[in-house]
Amino acid sequence: MSGSAIRVEDLRVVRGGTTVLPGLSCSVAAGSVTGLLGPSGSGKSTLIRAIVGVQRLAGGTVQVFGQPAGAPPLRARVGYMTQAPSVYGDLTVRENLEFFARVLARSSKDSERVLADVALTDFGGRIVGSLSGGERARVSLATALLAEPDLLVLDEPTVGLDPVLRRDLWDLFHRFAATGKTLLVSSHVMDEANRCNALLLLRDGRLLAQARPDELRAETGEQDLETAFLRLVEGNR
Repeated sequence: MSGSAIRVEDLRVVRGGTTVLPGLSCSVAAGSVTGLLGPSGSGKSTLIRAIVGVQRLAGGTVQVFGQPAGAPPLRARVGYMTQAPSVYGDLTVRENLEFFARVLARSSKDSERVLADVALTDFGGRIVGSLSGGERARVSLATALLAEPDLLVLDEPTVGLDPVLRRDLWDLFHRFAATGKTLLVSSHVMDEANRCNALLLLRDGRLLAQARPDELRAETGEQDLETAFLRLVEGNR
């Protein structure tokens, strides 16, 4: 697992008396765009919460850049976009970004930079509560980009976005990776698997596969990645 930005070993998470992750091990290569894919309820968000250090563990270890997940030195190196938009609905887009920029000791120039990154430059004066769900998600993504983190962990960042904006955001993710940043991007939409360098496929809290898209096709004999995923599900019943 050399060259891994994230290393997960035998991770167990129990929530409300239910075992969500029964002993999961995986890694995410540094400088890659890795897709975390699986149906709703497969454990994607729980794994993400463990990686950013906000999930209580029942067992196992999670390391990010060689340190325990959530360690204080990682706070400036990890950007996290939650599934639900984590911004203030009664402030404008720009006010939100300027507030979080001050918290992170960043400048107004950083606010304008991330507005451009997520194609919201013309929305800076809009109240967040008046935006669509997809637009609010883009504001949340912008806040995660403010500190220029080494690792971006994005929970369903493209939900509710139109195809053109989805394409543009994936292009942006790959531009970040080209500069050495690592991205872990969760999705339940299998066609987004084609946009990833590597895949982690989850179902019922278990890792069905950790592979590149071409490796998954070769292993299953299926060119369509959704069909390949279904083949893996059938083989693991």
